[in-house]
Amino acid sequence: MIYLLDTDHLSLWQRGGEEGIRVRNRIRQLAPDDYGITVVTYAEQAQGWLAAVSRAKSPEAEVRAFGQMQQSLRFCTAFAIWGFTENAASIFTRLRQAGVRIGTQDLRIASIALANGATLLTCNLSDFEKVPGLTVEDWSREASN
Repeated sequence: MIYLLDTDHLSLWQRGGEEGIRVRNRIRQLAPDDYGITVVTYAEQAQGWLAAVSRAKSPEAEVRAFGQMQQSLRFCTAFAIWGFTENAASIFTRLRQAGVRIGTQDLRIASIALANGATLLTCNLSDFEKVPGLTVEDWSREASN
């Protein structure tokens, strides 16, 4: 079974805290080949880094922003990064034509998961559950008994 972390789960892991630790601990129980992120998640992270650099108003702020960007880059590249392939693009188009209405980037992430038979780990169950055939789980919450 392949598990792909949505951007929210990756961000929780990066920030730490109770939910992030929960996600990290569950992921670490898997073999490295059994989990990863999508190139779309990586792109969303990169957009955030670039925005932080653009907002920097002083040399010190730039140094901090670029340092955080470098740290995040190292963090993200420790994961397998699953691509937006022709198959994923075809699934994306089919879902859009079928009227699945979630955000464009979320639909791309869902399409990558579907193309690879992966389970998507996300806090955003309400949107992703609209995607037919997509298996989603939220590992940020305590498991119910």
